Amino acid sequence: MARTITIDPVTRIEGHAKITIQLNDEGMVEDARFHVTQYRGFEKLCEGRPFSEMPSLMARTCGICPVSHLLASSKACDALLAVRVPRTGQLLRRVLNLGQIVQSHALSFFHLSSPDFLLGMDAPPEKRNLFALVETHPTIARDGIALRKFGQQVIERLAGKRIHPAWCVPGGVSDPLDAESRDAILAEIPHAMAIATRTLEWYQKTFRQFAEEIATFANFPSLFMGLVDEDGNLEFTDGKVRVVDSAGNIIADQLDIADYQDFIGEAVEPYSYLKSPYYKPLGYPDGIYRVGPLARLNIADRCNTPRADEAWAEFRELDRRVVLSSFHYHYARLIEIIACLEQMEKILRDPDILDTHVRAHAEPNAFEGVGVSEAPRGMLIHHYRIDRNGLITWANLIIATGHNNLAMNRGVLQAAKHFVRGEKIEEGMLNRVEAVIRCYDPCLSCSTHAIGQMPLEVELMGPRGEILDRVRRD
Repeated sequence: MARTITIDPVTRIEGHAKITIQLNDEGMVEDARFHVTQYRGFEKLCEGRPFSEMPSLMARTCGICPVSHLLASSKACDALLAVRVPRTGQLLRRVLNLGQIVQSHALSFFHLSSPDFLLGMDAPPEKRNLFALVETHPTIARDGIALRKFGQQVIERLAGKRIHPAWCVPGGVSDPLDAESRDAILAEIPHAMAIATRTLEWYQKTFRQFAEEIATFANFPSLFMGLVDEDGNLEFTDGKVRVVDSAGNIIADQLDIADYQDFIGEAVEPYSYLKSPYYKPLGYPDGIYRVGPLARLNIADRCNTPRADEAWAEFRELDRRVVLSSFHYHYARLIEIIACLEQMEKILRDPDILDTHVRAHAEPNAFEGVGVSEAPRGMLIHHYRIDRNGLITWANLIIATGHNNLAMNRGVLQAAKHFVRGEKIEEGMLNRVEAVIRCYDPCLSCSTHAIGQMPLEVELMGPRGEILDRVRRD
């Protein structure tokens, strides 16, 4: 009586994926896998293009986090030029990245995940979505829209447009910041901070009611990886790589991203188009690690801004060593929003922020370059090789979501074993398995998005092909 449950597509994520759950004869879960069903071909598509086009081309990789790709690509091109980006250019890139993280975290927390918190994991799908949230919790819905709008306006004021900007270029940024745009952003930060602060205060009183989900949503020992500055502080744009184990021990620190192939391997599995990176010293698949907000708060010694440091200290009290449950990605996002707003204000008050020297110019001085940034979902790596004419001959992209692939698969299995059993499919079971994936906020879409609610049909079939149960969403 072994059978398979298929969840296709996974809902309220950015892109298209499915989950398969294998049941044994007793109706218990034996295996579960997360399948990314989209094909990414950007590494091959860019071959033969001039390297100078790469930042604006790579910004089209994703409609949700174009700034992250723009920044990582620009930094890879900086390495090809072998130049030092002017200080003001570096500061402006930082502000752009902080705005990107704020808007993306707001989208994930308020629009994609908060219906589970506010309307219930077991609520029917037609009553567990953003539109229902607007009706039942209008203040929180408005806050989410306003916070995301703030982040998008930061991007627009710096880079000229909110989606697919081309402002970051090899050697820096294309245009300096003007006083009017700086003052407009600074004037809006207090309102954004008020939203982030009250949302965090509300969530701190709410999340403990999900004790069962916290215990089973990808709650297991793993490594954590991300960028820190030279003092070990939370870092979003530059810095070096730190790796921490599940006991909180630093097992590698200040690793140069140019040497990422020495410590990151990339495996492929036949059931998914998403690569499975792993920490090379431990091998595959034992080298499983996590990136993103949860990982960043686990590896950092502190956030290095007052309000975020206070929230970070409370967050780390959740566990004696590091916080293991992926359910707490949601909590970590709220803390990071506060950290981003504090960092943004500090940078914009820097006396050099309006300097017009924002770009270094040079011809290619190297045939290979690697760039990295902390995207909202985690560490994003761009690696290019060029010929003597400056044309791309080879490219490799390790997307932030890819780093988490092994952890997402293990998390789906853990949640499915706990919640799914028997011959009757219940909506709450399936939603909790999907919600594990939403913790990571995977971005699989590559600028392709479904409009409206995605359909879902799950059939439970017996060994002779007979349908034992069916659940359908339109």
